[in-house]
Amino acid sequence: MLKPLSITHMRAQPAFMHPVIFVGASVLLGMLFALQEWMSVRLWNYHISIWVLLKAWAVQYFLWGVLCWLMWRWLGPRIQQANAVWIVTQVLPLSIITSVAEEMVWVACFPHLPLNHPHMTYWQRLAFQLDAELIDSMVIFWCAFCLFRGVGYYQRFRQEKDAAAQLSVQLAQAQMAALRMQLNPHFLFNTMNSISSLMRTDIAAADTMLEQLGNLLRITLERGEVQFISLNDEMEFVEMYLAMQERRFMGRVRQQLSVNPELHDALVPAMILQPLIENAYAHGLSKLDRNGLLVIEVTREDRYLTLSVFNNGAGLQSNQEVSTNGQGVGLANIKSRLQLHYGDEQTFSIREVARDQVEVTIKLPLQFPARPTDKLTRFGTA
Repeated sequence: MLKPLSITHMRAQPAFMHPVIFVGASVLLGMLFALQEWMSVRLWNYHISIWVLLKAWAVQYFLWGVLCWLMWRWLGPRIQQANAVWIVTQVLPLSIITSVAEEMVWVACFPHLPLNHPHMTYWQRLAFQLDAELIDSMVIFWCAFCLFRGVGYYQRFRQEKDAAAQLSVQLAQAQMAALRMQLNPHFLFNTMNSISSLMRTDIAAADTMLEQLGNLLRITLERGEVQFISLNDEMEFVEMYLAMQERRFMGRVRQQLSVNPELHDALVPAMILQPLIENAYAHGLSKLDRNGLLVIEVTREDRYLTLSVFNNGAGLQSNQEVSTNGQGVGLANIKSRLQLHYGDEQTFSIREVARDQVEVTIKLPLQFPARPTDKLTRFGTA
């Protein structure tokens, strides 16, 4: 016959399958049926005590609640995986046996029922009850069976959905990690090229830039695979990078930083500003002999954080490498990361605000960590 499976093999039990909740709900259902029957017999001018009906129905559904819960407890996983052959050869006989057993216990609990009948022995009352209630009892059994099957289908659906969501998160994390791996060498190679250029004209400046590069790499390594950092930490990195560029361009570029001090704890994607600044130098400021201008602003607009980088030197039309569709590794990388992090809640735009003046703007949801930091970066003009 049927062999119970270990409860350890069952999936996480739904809250309503707790024995107290399940049996309690079953008894409550029985009492509702008792009230319905009592109201029906009164309409036919047949008088019967409501307490008799309540006890009879409550005991019947208490027994079914216990039996069905035990079936879930011992056979739940097997029911959820059962095929047609197992249902016909195992569950169908079990439904008959369980229904008869429930009726036997119920008849023993109420020796005075049925009412208005001559005295009957236990077996006569059992035969009477089976003739009247066996089909109804089997319906209750199969309703419970279908409920348990439905719970299994729902649990499998949730598991598949959770697994798909987890895979999606893992894929996004892998994509972001790949983008970070792409971005760091790109930044490193460009900086090394700058140092190489200085080696021919100013060895001391090149040596200082190497030291600053070492500090930047240390910060990058300490961050590891962290995707979000505070704006405070991002600006610390930016200020070090700007100091390197200031040394390289020897006063040809005036740098301005403007950051709302209330935003120092706001979370931003790591290394989100440096590629914008690098792009501004590579495609605009490097073309000027003097009067270069770089303006970095971080502001708040309602629920959004806005980061903008403005530079002069060359417009969009005069630089074929710069367009609204993509700007090489750095800016294309930023677009991909923003899409992965925020989906459609972010915007990235690049526009020519005047002749030979370009502004890149990022707008993303404003987020703060659960525990804000106490450290403040001294933002100012470099």
